Amino acid sequence: MAKNVLLVDDSSTMRKIVTRSLRQAGLDFGDIFEAGDGLEALEVLEKEAVDIVLSDINMPNMNGIEFLREKSGRDGIKDIPVFMISTETGDDIIGEAKSLGAVGALKKPFTPDKVNEVLGPFM
Repeated sequence: MAKNVLLVDDSSTMRKIVTRSLRQAGLDFGDIFEAGDGLEALEVLEKEAVDIVLSDINMPNMNGIEFLREKSGRDGIKDIPVFMISTETGDDIIGEAKSLGAVGALKKPFTPDKVNEVLGPFM
């Protein structure tokens, strides 16, 4: 069954690149929703059926860490898996993200093969 995905990144270009990589990875995706920051992501999650979230860390208004913190306190959406997609994939920031519920991370730049490797088990 196709999974609906939410891409959270302040760069529309990066959201397009991620969308293309998802499709090239050959995974079974349904709808792909987009948000420009954590606040927009929370709005989308409250309205749409999303199975997986791919979120940047550095964004204006509400960054990826703040988004995870806020999402974890909302019953209807707290169990949706989140993968961080960022140039910052050091143990400290990813460790913090995982402590707040992130299930994995994908370092920018990435290839469709890497997307398949990281996301495949969740599809």
